[in-house]
Amino acid sequence: MTSTAKAATARRVVFPFTAIVGQEEMKLALLLNVIDPKIGGVMIMGDRGTGKSTTIRALADLLPEIPVVANDPFNSHPSDPELMSDEVRTAFLNGENIPLAQQKVQMVDLPLGATEDRVCGTIDIEKALSEGVKAFEPGLLAKANRGILYVDEVNLLDDHLVDVLLDSAASGWNTVEREGISIRHPARFVLVGSGNPEEGELRPQLLDRFGMHAEIHTVKEPPLRVQIVEQRSEFDQNPHAFLEQYQSKQEELQQTIINAQQLLPSVTLDYDLRVKISEVCSEMDVDGLRGDIVTNRAAKAIAAFEGRTEVTIDDIRRVITLCLRHRLRKDPLESIDSGYKVEKAFARVFGVELSEDSAAANGTGQKATAGR
Repeated sequence: MTSTAKAATARRVVFPFTAIVGQEEMKLALLLNVIDPKIGGVMIMGDRGTGKSTTIRALADLLPEIPVVANDPFNSHPSDPELMSDEVRTAFLNGENIPLAQQKVQMVDLPLGATEDRVCGTIDIEKALSEGVKAFEPGLLAKANRGILYVDEVNLLDDHLVDVLLDSAASGWNTVEREGISIRHPARFVLVGSGNPEEGELRPQLLDRFGMHAEIHTVKEPPLRVQIVEQRSEFDQNPHAFLEQYQSKQEELQQTIINAQQLLPSVTLDYDLRVKISEVCSEMDVDGLRGDIVTNRAAKAIAAFEGRTEVTIDDIRRVITLCLRHRLRKDPLESIDSGYKVEKAFARVFGVELSEDSAAANGTGQKATAGR
């Protein structure tokens, strides 16, 4: 047995991503954020027991191993200075030999009761003053660098902590300051938040900072429900045998993600389409320019995912609702629009038909079929 095979066997078996039935909107949003982390993360809102946590863990397990600096608490990249801690960057610039290692992409769970010190890390002031060294105890943001940071029930998390997470996700750096001592380290991660709308919404200012917003609903069709129950039962009885059934699909999707990440810089978005995206944002009265930027990035990511270098109108149609629905101004008593308003504005600006099926689908938060 090879060392890779031994490591795979030793790892806790996770339900395979390619076996997950339905919830296409959530799966698409997660995949696009992995292809281009600069999209800004995804907020997943939906009913209890709809597989939010299962899907996110399955995605982390699916992702390919990444090169890291051995024994580095920040998962520093061995050759990209932007993804290195200060200590590793100094060694790199001085031409020192940097030990390398391969590891799985980290998925870090943020517990609801976490303190700011636990999230950001702490500085040992006494050691710093007595020994003159910056004694830093890394937090969850350090562990999540170049990985996925998952916050379940993010709408119940303290607003101050949400601000810290979003600031780090946007800047790619975490800075800790205590008593005049300042330490910073890279903190580039895909931020995934999930929650149940019945337990309250995030403040609009915080919600706007998430790149995408996916809605998921309990599957209604009895045959699909039976399929999901049977799959789960089969997985619980014999996880390794179940995983083997999907191994080839898992490897195929993993390679597709790698190819998309490499192709992404070559993907182009026509100027006229960019203008129309901004026209939709303007018509929907979206505050700021985050909606425009994220829609542009997501459209390019979906084109790369499908192996193309030019964005089409259909690419934009498939991502624009995910990127804009949570940025619309709304009556305080309304819940987040399921997407029909965005689809309607898209159809008018891009000159495509909004079918009755699309309108009905949007009304239930499912994927639209405008312009097909």
